[in-house]
Amino acid sequence: MSTYNLGNLASVTVDQVGVHERVAKFKTRSIKKEAKLEALKLALNMVDLTTLEGQDTPGKVKQMCYKAAHPHETLKDIPQVAAVCVYPSLVKVAKKALKGNDINVAAVSTAFPSGQAPMQVKIDDTKFAVDEGADEIDMVISRGKFHCGDYNFVADEIATIKEACGKAHLKVILETGELSTLDNVRKASMIAMESGADFIKTSTGKVQPAATMPVTLVMLEAIRDFYYQTGKMIGMKPAGGIANAKLAIQYLVMLRETLGEAWLNNEYFRFGASRLANDILMQVVKQQTGVYQSLDYFSKD
Repeated sequence: MSTYNLGNLASVTVDQVGVHERVAKFKTRSIKKEAKLEALKLALNMVDLTTLEGQDTPGKVKQMCYKAAHPHETLKDIPQVAAVCVYPSLVKVAKKALKGNDINVAAVSTAFPSGQAPMQVKIDDTKFAVDEGADEIDMVISRGKFHCGDYNFVADEIATIKEACGKAHLKVILETGELSTLDNVRKASMIAMESGADFIKTSTGKVQPAATMPVTLVMLEAIRDFYYQTGKMIGMKPAGGIANAKLAIQYLVMLRETLGEAWLNNEYFRFGASRLANDILMQVVKQQTGVYQSLDYFSKD
């Protein structure tokens, strides 16, 4: 497993009380109107617009891609989202729909969301998505192996999928809702980063709880410590449950105060979301006009 000493994992202890106290302080930060508008636009530019349903169709993905490239038809100075996230079978559809746009296509892989498949299936899943044109791969770790204490298996699997990604960036989903403790979140974060993750990600969005601020703070602090040890910047993606702009801005406050300005861009921070974009757009309209626009003015994708 890379250079990380597995023996260090046994001594990982997170100060849970301290984490919750810091999160409470982040939620009290006040932001002036001009700064709030810029924060809203930044948050929108960090969104991975996502559809991961069994009923997904090429038509639904095309509609989502149009929304990704044209978040609002009349608002000026509105950035595009960072990426769209789909199943591997729909990567080619998304890639074609986004041709000419600077928006990445991400694909889930490794038997998402359970991760319960043989290694070769996971490798083939990943290579298929990359061959179809995926710029980013969102893999899931084997939580069962993690809970059995087989950290070497988890690490080797991540490293193997990283190799299968080729030039595509790798986001490693920890599925924090199944890791039970903040100590485990910290352990899984370190394993993922040491094994080749370009990003670490909270959740699939299929398990509750999904992203929470305490869990995300623990992951951000792991990224900070990893950076101090190695000089390598790792990205962060909270996913699932972040559906309103106020919460997204609180995440950005936490990001800035934990990791600094260098991480305040979509190269190093993303929101995995399906509903967040519309709430951000509603808040932008409110900031610019003083009134809320009806949801009827926003597409549902």
